[in-house]
Amino acid sequence: MSQQPKSVRCAIYTRKSTEEGLEQEFNSLDAQRESGEAYIKSQQHEGWECLPELYDDGGFTGGNIERPALRRLLKDIEDGKVDCVVVYKVDRLSRSLLDFSKIMGVFEAHRVSFVSVTQAFNTANSMGRLMLNVLLSFAQFERELISERTRDKITAARRRGKWCGRSPILGYDVVDKKLLVNEAEAKRVRQIFKMYLKHESLLAVVQELNRRGWTTKHRTTRKGTTIGGVPFTKTNLNHLLKSVTYIGKIRHKTEVYKGEHDAIISRETFQEVQTLLTRNGRQGGREVRNRYGALLRGLLRCTACDCAMIHSYTTKGNRRYRYYVCSNAQKRGWDTCPAPSVPAGEIERFVVDQIKTIGGDQDLVRATVSEMHQQVATGKKTLAQEQTRLGRQLQSDEAELGKLTSRGKLNEDATCRLADLEDRVRTTKLRLGEIAVEMAALEDSVMPADEVANSLAAFDPLWESLSPRERTRAIQLFVERVDFDGDGGSVSVTFHPTNIRALENLAEVTA
Repeated sequence: MSQQPKSVRCAIYTRKSTEEGLEQEFNSLDAQRESGEAYIKSQQHEGWECLPELYDDGGFTGGNIERPALRRLLKDIEDGKVDCVVVYKVDRLSRSLLDFSKIMGVFEAHRVSFVSVTQAFNTANSMGRLMLNVLLSFAQFERELISERTRDKITAARRRGKWCGRSPILGYDVVDKKLLVNEAEAKRVRQIFKMYLKHESLLAVVQELNRRGWTTKHRTTRKGTTIGGVPFTKTNLNHLLKSVTYIGKIRHKTEVYKGEHDAIISRETFQEVQTLLTRNGRQGGREVRNRYGALLRGLLRCTACDCAMIHSYTTKGNRRYRYYVCSNAQKRGWDTCPAPSVPAGEIERFVVDQIKTIGGDQDLVRATVSEMHQQVATGKKTLAQEQTRLGRQLQSDEAELGKLTSRGKLNEDATCRLADLEDRVRTTKLRLGEIAVEMAALEDSVMPADEVANSLAAFDPLWESLSPRERTRAIQLFVERVDFDGDGGSVSVTFHPTNIRALENLAEVTA
């Protein structure tokens, strides 16, 4: 009697890159499965049998392995439920040589063979494995070629000044694939540029924008997803101030082209801001240009008028008299403020004395440590929420990016969307890196009470050894804001507890 062949349990895997046509009664996935079933039936004499489970990935790219049906198939292989995987074409399983090698590693580890119906090979033998790798290399080459052609199309469009992809920025709306000025937002953009020219500090402008409740561009996608509308940070503010879009230009990589849209910032203002940004980045910011040692520059506020107090001076003979003046009184008249000015030396000494007294007061030390832990916890929670949100956005954008790049020829809408996604993925990855650094810095800023007391106690002798520039830096590090109530005759100092470590480092440098 002839021996019955060993049973070979065959799983059919099908995939389609787009969701187009999947709603039809007989679609591409059905056609692929029908071909697989016919092939398995032809191998019945070898003991092949088709498993009833459906492993269908409709609307998923072959550029990665983040596909539910594929994951389920790999899990069943690891559980010993599958002996052979059948596909219509090799690129249905993967278009990435690296991903394919990982999948084949799982197959080989569990002695599972792989068969392509239309490409007549079987990985059970060496020739089949060789042909498989050759075909997969061409599949990956085709995918990369499509990406290159798409990028070339984007470059050509931007050379003509067209707005090709990317999310619209604050000040503009996208209408019929063109940028149109949003007058309400454009007014805010102009004010933001003026703020930076006034304060000469990204941090000062960020604090003012967040105090006003202003956010980045907010929009809702066709799918109803909300994008943007987040508070300003130094990173996104810097990106806004450097955007050539505001002067009617389009940037592509390192090149800048004349755009089809209208400018909302004059070239003179834009260039002045770029000069300041470059100088601040190279020289360390406004504190190094603080010619007269104004310790509270950018920190002092008039509580009666709820506005900043600006450092100024007058001269008599060879003597210079410094003072801080209420910006509201300076603009609208001195009678609009109950105490329009305060001597600079007097209020600066008061703030320094307040810092010196903290180290010797145990109650203040405990309060400082408690505030430190609270600020760190709040900061970490905020960063963790942003990290989670950006992580989900990155995963979604990369998945959509993979689908687009696997489509082949793209229409103009898809090309613009691809450019948008590439820019967003790059920006998101940059911000996620910054968040990791910021969270590590917060962790490092936590100090036990005895270290806080020692650092603050060392402030008095340290202060005397600091240069004017270092004193300004120390105050900027430790003091968040100073509120001057001229009507009530009081001064309130708000500290940065999490920056005590920075003061400690400053002491080590100057020692």
